[in-house]
Amino acid sequence: MIIQSILAVLIGAAAGVGGSVVLLQKKGKSDEKALALAEKKAAQIVQQAEAEAAKRKAELLADLEQRQQFVRDLESSAKQRDGQLERRSGDLDQKIKQFETQQKELEEIKEAVRSVREKQEQSLAKIAGMTKDEARETLMQHVERSSKDELLRRMQSLDEMTDNELSAEAKKRLATVLARVASDFTVENTVFAVPIPNEEMKGRLIGKEGRNVQTFEKATGVDLLIDESPDSVLISSFDPMRREIGRVALEALVKDGRVNPAKIEEVVKKAEEDVQQAARKAGENAALEAKVPGLPKDVLKILGALKYRSSYGQNQLAHAVEVSKIAGILAEEIGADAQVVRKAGLLHDIGKALDHDIKAPHHHISADIAKRYNLGDDVVHAIIAHHDDVEPTTVEAWIVRTADAISGARPGARRVSYEEYVQRMRDLESAALSFAGVDKVFAIQAGREVRVFVRPGDVDDLAAAKLAKEIAAKIEGELSYPGQVRVNVIRETRAAAIAA
Repeated sequence: MIIQSILAVLIGAAAGVGGSVVLLQKKGKSDEKALALAEKKAAQIVQQAEAEAAKRKAELLADLEQRQQFVRDLESSAKQRDGQLERRSGDLDQKIKQFETQQKELEEIKEAVRSVREKQEQSLAKIAGMTKDEARETLMQHVERSSKDELLRRMQSLDEMTDNELSAEAKKRLATVLARVASDFTVENTVFAVPIPNEEMKGRLIGKEGRNVQTFEKATGVDLLIDESPDSVLISSFDPMRREIGRVALEALVKDGRVNPAKIEEVVKKAEEDVQQAARKAGENAALEAKVPGLPKDVLKILGALKYRSSYGQNQLAHAVEVSKIAGILAEEIGADAQVVRKAGLLHDIGKALDHDIKAPHHHISADIAKRYNLGDDVVHAIIAHHDDVEPTTVEAWIVRTADAISGARPGARRVSYEEYVQRMRDLESAALSFAGVDKVFAIQAGREVRVFVRPGDVDDLAAAKLAKEIAAKIEGELSYPGQVRVNVIRETRAAAIAA
């Protein structure tokens, strides 16, 4: 097609030249020389076109030969690959047959082994007169008896090693924490005595037919003990807030000197406002001291009311701040969330400010308050889990429970009556004596340790370790106590012989 196109172009050029010649001839053939030149030029063009066509044809033939050679090479390569694939396929089929043969032989060997083992077990059973399960049980009992002492020694060694390591680390961290915590006071006196200048003031407070003292007691809800001391008046009430309002109002009346029902009502109303303001201020100061910013105003108001609440002589607001500080330092020591534990520690007993109005455990009330004001699920859980009825599930909850125990159980923090102390010691001993095999029980170290002596014939060493855990679980589940109680079970065996 390309050669034909070139020839067509050349022929067209030649025709053009020919046309020019015809025109010259039509003009009369006046210029013979020009005609000859045109014919010569046309011949040259035709010759050149034929040469170009021959050259192009040769190039096309060479390219065609190369393409045909390339196709032949591809066909040869494909044939070689087909041969290789056929050989590999044959090898693979042979290997599969070999694998199947080996697998069959292996199954036959396994079956033979199982048959031999069954025959051996049957023979052993006939010889021993026992079944397979009975023989296994006999063997296990023999191993248990022979290894019991060794297992016991290993278990005790591991327990002692772990306890010693944990105890050393815990003591180190607690010592660091307690060294960094300084309390301004540990116990606050909750009995108020208001000094009076003279006996005449006592008469004014009593009033005609006792109307002043009756008005005062009705307005404040407290009892005035006027005749208990010559130079002071005692204020008594189960409600610490009422007791504080009564104290402030009574001091104001004594200072003013005018005592009558109208003045009493006025002074009591002013005292209520002053105490509420003091509670809010105390809550703000406590949050600032505990490094817990951003608490709602209503929460700070309830928190401040703990200033007028005590437990076993321990001021509850001071206790809350102390727990928050201890918990924060513990969290920093072990890498927990310090802000969560500080907030939960500060608010863990806030329900005690309301538990005389709401019939519910104070830690449940505290958790409800934290939940109502959206203080965080971690804070709510740490608050409600600081007592035993809810198991802590976070590190922060365990830290708050530990900090609360440290603050409440350390020496001088709380005052407990002698009767309560004796009863607590008796309850500890009774809890341990209720278990079988226990001979004697002694509660020592102010109830922080219980030593249990067991009868060696009834309780072996493994049972003694189990008994210690069971006694500890019963004490934890049934008794109320500050701090921790360590249970030591002692099993003593004595042997005697007489040489005659």
